Amino acid sequence: MTLPKVYVGIPIQEVGLKLLRGNVDFKVLEKNGVPPRDELLRDLRDVEGLLGSIPIRVDAELFDAAPKLRVVSNYAVGYDNIDVPEATKRGICITNTPDVLTPATADLAFSLILASARRLIEANAFLRSGDWKVWGPELLVGQEVAGSTIGIIGMGNIGQAVAKRARGFDMKVLYFSRSRCPEAESTLDAKYVPLVELLRESDFVSLHCPLTESTRGLIGAKELRSMKKTAILINTARGPLVDPQALYTACAEGWIWGAGLDVFVKEPVPLDEPLLKLVNVTTFPHIGSASRIARDGMAIRSAENLLSVLQGKKPRDLVNKEVWK
Repeated sequence: MTLPKVYVGIPIQEVGLKLLRGNVDFKVLEKNGVPPRDELLRDLRDVEGLLGSIPIRVDAELFDAAPKLRVVSNYAVGYDNIDVPEATKRGICITNTPDVLTPATADLAFSLILASARRLIEANAFLRSGDWKVWGPELLVGQEVAGSTIGIIGMGNIGQAVAKRARGFDMKVLYFSRSRCPEAESTLDAKYVPLVELLRESDFVSLHCPLTESTRGLIGAKELRSMKKTAILINTARGPLVDPQALYTACAEGWIWGAGLDVFVKEPVPLDEPLLKLVNVTTFPHIGSASRIARDGMAIRSAENLLSVLQGKKPRDLVNKEVWK
């Protein structure tokens, strides 16, 4: 029996590759990074399944180069790298990996809250540089986290997980989302408010919404100016949700107290990125889901979703449900 051909465009964990062996004929990109576009399109000529991630742009050009393609399994919860309407028009299934990375990403978001508020990265560099000569009452004084107010934009699974962690710090939870979340309101005492009120009242503003045309540039100069001067912006969702030039100005000129970022408009971040030069901007290299349990879970789910489609079964995490009849 001829096995369906699959291209694995990211070196996923062995637990995922193990599921593919014997079920598909697959080629895997064996190093991190994005394959050259012409090479990628050439390799997709006869494939029925693509297992990719955010760095791989999946659009009409790619679909044209892969006439046999039936499924694109994204190793991520987000899928803004994929032209979903175009895939739907062509009857191609799109899947993602929700849920399994929720705890890890929420932990990372809260790590950024603590690191930014208490100036942990700055303090570590201060100590290691030999600048710590004497202790003083104003040495590296930061912001209080316990008892403060957090504003969560996007109350999906990750937003709710962050709210749960915030309640452990006795934080007041405000949220703004596309739709109300009665569960968060009843179990987490979260209060739904308009975006303008959330920005005005929050000590921490944490982004957990998907990147869409309506959310691109959601936080710009106007929004940053409306925040408290002591507020901190946290972004573990997608870089383009925030206008980077406006954020730089806000942090450099003191419109807000600082920011904690795990995501950027351009990734990997070039070293000349202005935000990297500010001590009140805490930065991580997009490691929100980088726990062993989360990454293994993503590998398993992305492999299972891909195999389900190729075996004629409805995948667990189908994004464009209308293609399945």
